[in-house]
Amino acid sequence: MDELMAQRVRKLEALRAAGRDPFTWTKFPRTHTAAEIHQRFDELDGQRVAVAGRVMARRGHGKAAFIDVWDHTGRIQIHVTVDSVGEADYEGLDLCDIGDHAGVHGTVFRSKRGEISVRAERFDIISKAVRPLPEKFHGVQDAEIRHRQRYLHLIMDPEARDHFVRRSRMTAAIRRLLDGQGFIEVETPMMQVLHGGATARPFVTHHNALDIDLYLRIAPELYLKRLIVGGFDRVYEMNRNFRNEGMDKDHSPEFTMLELYAAYWDFADIADLTERIVCEAAQAVAGALVVPFGGHEVDLTPPWRRVTMDQALLQYVGVSLDDISTDESARRVADAHGVCPDGPVTSATVLNKLFDTRVQPNLIEPTFVTEYPVAVSPFAKRKPDQPDLTQRFEAFIAGQETANAFSELNDPLDQRERFEEQALRRLAGDEEAQPFDEDFVRALEYGMPPTGGLGIGIDRLFMLLTNTDSIRDVILFPHTRPVQDA
Repeated sequence: MDELMAQRVRKLEALRAAGRDPFTWTKFPRTHTAAEIHQRFDELDGQRVAVAGRVMARRGHGKAAFIDVWDHTGRIQIHVTVDSVGEADYEGLDLCDIGDHAGVHGTVFRSKRGEISVRAERFDIISKAVRPLPEKFHGVQDAEIRHRQRYLHLIMDPEARDHFVRRSRMTAAIRRLLDGQGFIEVETPMMQVLHGGATARPFVTHHNALDIDLYLRIAPELYLKRLIVGGFDRVYEMNRNFRNEGMDKDHSPEFTMLELYAAYWDFADIADLTERIVCEAAQAVAGALVVPFGGHEVDLTPPWRRVTMDQALLQYVGVSLDDISTDESARRVADAHGVCPDGPVTSATVLNKLFDTRVQPNLIEPTFVTEYPVAVSPFAKRKPDQPDLTQRFEAFIAGQETANAFSELNDPLDQRERFEEQALRRLAGDEEAQPFDEDFVRALEYGMPPTGGLGIGIDRLFMLLTNTDSIRDVILFPHTRPVQDA
């Protein structure tokens, strides 16, 4: 224990010796927050209140002190004098450190300098910080400390707390919209016998009682569609997914996804809903539909631009879907354009790599890219007039993928064939290909109505709306490599 901590521990011992152990407080009868006192000053001026929060600054000397107390709504100044609290209690302020939690009973007034304050009649230390905070109140500048010790970041930087409050407002706004549209929120398994619903590598765990391996879900899709089969017309889930992949500014192994499904809708209906969801989220976070991101001013006002996958490839790469329709032709295109897919070089992997690196960065204004090939859309319904393509879109904003949606495949025979094709890809070495889910096919055999489905990455949407360039800055406790405590 260093000397500063030792000093604080000695103060704690002194408080205990005086019968004022801060850790015996089980609650504090707070009547008002800091923000309420500021907002309702005319009504509360001269009234007694009880406030509580963390001590973050102290000024003054002699027989009067001003102490800044912060709660979750902001700062309130506390004026403490020998006359107001008594000599013994005033001297006890020497046992109060920056970082301690204080409970204050007193009267609202405006100081000589015009600041709304509380004149303390009783000042209690109700929790002791035995570890000192950083010396200067300028926030935590080191990114690694911000991510590893988020609690310290939140203490020192009120804007960080507001950042995550806005995230909560965003998800609440999305839920209100969906609830108002007749959707119900459900929960589906986090641990699954088969991972499915997305193209990703799963985390594996073991269930001791059943003696089987289970997978942390990469997506809730196949369970949500089982609910559509079961008679729920509109369902959604906003919860965590897990993917055992690389970590960078856009990817986290644990992230929040909104997935929803609506019976009797198609992907065009879902596109309209997607625009509404993003606009509601923008109003909740930014209070506007024009938001800055990465050096761009992005106007989210509907309707959004629509372009087919083939048109996008021709515009930005100069090749068409026909040019990469087979694995052999895809290899030639990959060589010609200097792209190297992860894993086997197939028409699907080359298409994904070309799109991700050559097309997506150009999609600045909100854009729906439609008509994806079946090879990269194992759960999307085919276009009746072009069966090699699907009724699917992905939404891109400021070069970022924001949403993925289908007219859902509900033909069990077609779904079985696509699972078989995915199984062959797995045998060829594609670890991210879909495993064959016999029970899901069985569910489709009982009949699923025409259905539209949507997935939106909540973390990435919040990044967009707050002009944040790293996903770790929109997740309260992002994963980091463990370090040995000093």
